[in-house]
Amino acid sequence: MRMVDLIEKKREGKELTTEEIKFIINGYTDGTIPDYQVSALTMAIFFKDMSERERADLTMAMVESGDQIDLSAIEGIKVDKHSTGGVGDTTTLVLGPLVASVGVPVAKMSGRGLGHTGGTIDKLEAVDGFHVEIENDEFIRLVNKNKLAVIGQSGNLTPADKKLYSLRDVTATVNSIPLIASSIMSKKIAAGADAIVLDVKTGAGAFMKTLQDSENLAKAMVNIGNNVGRKTMAVISDMSQPLGFAIGNALEVKEAIDTLKGEGPDDLTELCLTLGSHMVFLAEKASSLKEARELLKKAIEDGSALESFKVFLESQGGDASVVDDPSRLPQAQYKVELQAKEDGYVSEIIADSVGTAAMWLGAGRATKDSVIDLAVGLELRKKIGDEVKAGESLVTIYSNQEDIEDVKNKLYESIKVSSEKMDAPTLIHTEITD
Repeated sequence: MRMVDLIEKKREGKELTTEEIKFIINGYTDGTIPDYQVSALTMAIFFKDMSERERADLTMAMVESGDQIDLSAIEGIKVDKHSTGGVGDTTTLVLGPLVASVGVPVAKMSGRGLGHTGGTIDKLEAVDGFHVEIENDEFIRLVNKNKLAVIGQSGNLTPADKKLYSLRDVTATVNSIPLIASSIMSKKIAAGADAIVLDVKTGAGAFMKTLQDSENLAKAMVNIGNNVGRKTMAVISDMSQPLGFAIGNALEVKEAIDTLKGEGPDDLTELCLTLGSHMVFLAEKASSLKEARELLKKAIEDGSALESFKVFLESQGGDASVVDDPSRLPQAQYKVELQAKEDGYVSEIIADSVGTAAMWLGAGRATKDSVIDLAVGLELRKKIGDEVKAGESLVTIYSNQEDIEDVKNKLYESIKVSSEKMDAPTLIHTEITD
């Protein structure tokens, strides 16, 4: 088998066989197939696409290139959730304890963030003492006991995907549906879940800016999951403005606590109930989505979701007292209100741009070596469609820098006020199950 023949085959739009895809991924992982040939192949895939079978085969070849997490010792159907990212996306912090509180085992493997704010692990580390450095046996024991634990990503999980992603990043082939879908799904499948709920974002703050592109990606990932034996569905949710109000690590932890108390932002609460209902249904803890939703609402109302969060934090060394006293979370030195310059209605909040402002404060990483300031960030006071008066606060800025003129200017550029009232954007666009 020669790589040049396989490049030519895909260039002509023909399907690669399962054996050919394995040959490519194994050869690229062990270094016998060079970057320049894989670059040519990814460009061919970019233009010629892949069939559903090819996408599933590519995903599984990347899964098999490294470690796979065995969760068989955990009782019940393990359900994972993946978001394609956004600004102020606090759903994992809410969903983990929420669905665990109704008996769904959540064995979560998470990473650190690169961009607007930290990843799930960074956010959780805003809680003093919390750590994810636990042995696999302890991880499984905690999930069996508490239905929830979070561990850091294995160093040898899907090494083929890591190599392939780095290559795509410098060859203008990142934005390819089969390559994105197989990349995301390979990590989820290697992490050992039985069922997967995908939160695919759409809008200005999302990787996929248009609804059509988001639907195409969601369908591709759902097809891969179902074709390789994982029950998979996707919700397409809005990211034209930040989700919730908080953007920043400690601020997002506080917002998650508020949401578990039933006092969180409407959009974050609704999205968590929607995603959580699908997780509970796929875990066979409810006979319908309606029943699953009622179970989750009851868990918030009776306090069991909040208690689940406390137990989770404490079990992994965290100071659970922050749940009752969020002032124990890291606090910024300066608190500045960004005042509206005119009367009107908020007509646009450019999510990406607001996220950049938060990163400039230190809430996220511009590079892998950047150090996150867990205390800083932004808290939106207005969302799209809200009325605002001149002098009223649009955003509260939490900073450890005194000079933040660049951040304020960025926010003024990002938040548009007009004389006409705008409707709030649709939060959940569609759901895809096959």
